[in-house]
Amino acid sequence: MKLNIRPGTPGDLDALAQLYDDLNDHLQRTVNWPGWAKGIYPARQDAADGLAEGTLWVAEDAAGLAGTVILRHTPQPAYRTVQWQAPLEDARVLVLYTLAVDWLHQDQGVASALLDFAALRGRAEGSGALRLDVYEKNAPAIRLYEANGFARIGAVSLGLEQYGLDRFYLYEKLL
Repeated sequence: MKLNIRPGTPGDLDALAQLYDDLNDHLQRTVNWPGWAKGIYPARQDAADGLAEGTLWVAEDAAGLAGTVILRHTPQPAYRTVQWQAPLEDARVLVLYTLAVDWLHQDQGVASALLDFAALRGRAEGSGALRLDVYEKNAPAIRLYEANGFARIGAVSLGLEQYGLDRFYLYEKLL
């Protein structure tokens, strides 16, 4: 599959909101590994925030949007509670948020392509590491990150216990 990864645009917001909703519907019909909830996360506002910050990226193929990721230099506060492989300032760390793949494009390499893109972007910006968090029971994502060279650093609470999401694993990939 040939993918084009590019910055998100205002014209992508409706399609991204639909991608998030369709993905959440699919997760509810099958296994909701990430613990996401339609209308809560991910939702249109997450894409709009990424767009406003200039941190939203989309992957598209000939049929349309296949996936998306938000790449920021701002970690969650809980990230400061663990010892990372490399002690880097926030400006030298690229944090991945809201990595989502259209459910019809799953198992076609879209997520790995977005991870590869994040590494290329991070290196180009002078980042020393990629970091992310993943719900501890999200086995498919954990396999994906580990297969793509991320190392598990620790486990933290992100304050989402009210949604049944108690612990998140933190991962890092040195660039």
